[in-house]
Amino acid sequence: MTAALTDAGRTPGADGTGVPDSTEPNGTELPGPGIVKPASPSGKPALKLVLLGVGCSAAWLASVLVGGFLDPGVVVHRIALAAHILALVLSFGAILVLDWVGLLWLLGRRDVHDTRRLDSAAQPLIWGGLAILLISGALLHPDLSSPPTQIKLVSILVLMLNGLVLTRTMKQLHLLPPATLFTAMAAGLRARLLAALCVSQACWWTSVLVGLLNSTLRRWTGG
Repeated sequence: MTAALTDAGRTPGADGTGVPDSTEPNGTELPGPGIVKPASPSGKPALKLVLLGVGCSAAWLASVLVGGFLDPGVVVHRIALAAHILALVLSFGAILVLDWVGLLWLLGRRDVHDTRRLDSAAQPLIWGGLAILLISGALLHPDLSSPPTQIKLVSILVLMLNGLVLTRTMKQLHLLPPATLFTAMAAGLRARLLAALCVSQACWWTSVLVGLLNSTLRRWTGG
């Protein structure tokens, strides 16, 4: 009877011995291959993302309004143009290097944490370059009635907002083990990552090409 009472006070395992089965899930297991999925973000990161999006939109709108109504003169225009080109090289160059390392990871030539180290170093260059682009762009007195200019401005706004989403997605990606392959990631994370990267490249190349087009047209027309 003593043994029966002792066994009754235990939590029986799957084998009925009173010892918990080590194969039963306890909430601490790592996900198996093919279902790698980081923890869902809390409400605070989402709120921070929204606030940063509002801040980027406000900075973009201020740059557009100042650029549409302020004509700084020839000297300031030339200085702003030089700063604009340097900022473009700074931010877009960092984006290209970061995306190249990401492509090597997709091909299995790098581990996922290589992108984390490069991303942490490139973020100040990318966002610093974008800030200079907004400031210098406002001093270039763009022609807001021109459709190519409108496309460029919208592309810049989209790439900034997309950059915020991509930064959050990259943080989720960097929570994964270093040896994680792209094909082993959760389908939702893969889709968000690919969509954000495609939008980023499309917006950057659109902005660069439209900027070159506008600069060429100004030289031909003497504007």
